[in-house]
Amino acid sequence: MEPLSWIDIILRLLAQLTPVWIALVATFTISITYKRRLGLYGKLFDSTIGMVGFALVMFWVYAAIFGAFDLIITHNALEQVSGMKNKPPGTPLSGAKEGEYAYYLLGGDNLARDVFSRMIKGSWVVVQIAPLATVFAFMVGITLGLPAGYYGGKLDTLLSFLANLILAFPVILLFYLLVTPEIVDTGIPSYMGAVMFIFPIAFVGILLNSRYHTQPAIRTPLLIGVLGVMFWLYLSLISESGTKLDVIPRWLDGFDIPGGILVVFVSVVFVNSPTVFRIVRGLAMDIKTRDYVAAAQTRGEGPWYIMLWEILPNARGPLIVDFCLRVGYTTILLGTLGFFGLGLPPESPDWGSTINEGRKLLSIYLHPALPPALALLSLVLGLNLLADGLREESLRD
Repeated sequence: MEPLSWIDIILRLLAQLTPVWIALVATFTISITYKRRLGLYGKLFDSTIGMVGFALVMFWVYAAIFGAFDLIITHNALEQVSGMKNKPPGTPLSGAKEGEYAYYLLGGDNLARDVFSRMIKGSWVVVQIAPLATVFAFMVGITLGLPAGYYGGKLDTLLSFLANLILAFPVILLFYLLVTPEIVDTGIPSYMGAVMFIFPIAFVGILLNSRYHTQPAIRTPLLIGVLGVMFWLYLSLISESGTKLDVIPRWLDGFDIPGGILVVFVSVVFVNSPTVFRIVRGLAMDIKTRDYVAAAQTRGEGPWYIMLWEILPNARGPLIVDFCLRVGYTTILLGTLGFFGLGLPPESPDWGSTINEGRKLLSIYLHPALPPALALLSLVLGLNLLADGLREESLRD
């Protein structure tokens, strides 16, 4: 077989990504049709910048999901094919088996693995870690930032001091300390995770209790059911067989997270939480002076009800925008960690590791490093444009 031309490569790539295009068209069609009923999300489709950013982000989200189920990848991301080391894009496989994709569309890397498949699989690593870690960081920041800004005084001083203490460390150095094998072996990241992962439980528990505190018939079964499920998920998340945190039996452990990914996850949450805390604290200090907060206090509402149901909803605009930006920062941090070979396993197809492997022969072969670098760039650009679109629409709201 002859190597593919660049036009053939592009056409085959577009065809391979057909499920992604279908999902994008369906998402945009439904969203634009019902945008007037979808609140701030619907208003996003009145902003050209926001739509472009949303399209870029959702492209990689759908690519990650379909790639995770092997629907769009052409080869196993870890499989090495003889004779395909550093081969240029469009190179045919010699002796391809029946049912096997006959080409490396974006070429092979220095270990003869398919660059296209590794790029798609790498997006799944980012889509799993970056948004979830940011959600956990927001849970920690909101749970601590609201009382700090609302009450002020010694509580605010103490929490602000701790946040500033963490922020005083250079981010990359802090990451390096948390993910090095020597620190991981001490169990410190696991213990940190056990503490930080309790915050979502506390947040949801306080949220529901403050909302239904006058309706015990609803509040009690709701708290038991929701917190029971969340506590099981919490134990499954932190428990790992053969470690000091092996806290539940294997038959009750719902899932296992690879140690490297868990350490990176904890590190991202730990680094992002102080910044979120400071943003929430500042918003709470401003909003607590508003008339509707005074009206709630006059009605006799409790402090946590006021914080979670009066202050927090009115701070959603800046927080949503910051969330999008922070997912982008987290994506860059994950790429940086992978580039330096920290945290994730060496064979991981994450974009940072792939870029690092490809840059060693960058002067000779561009194709192993360029696709993951462009993927990282496009995702972060999409998140930034999405944040700009949300900011624009939230200011109009």
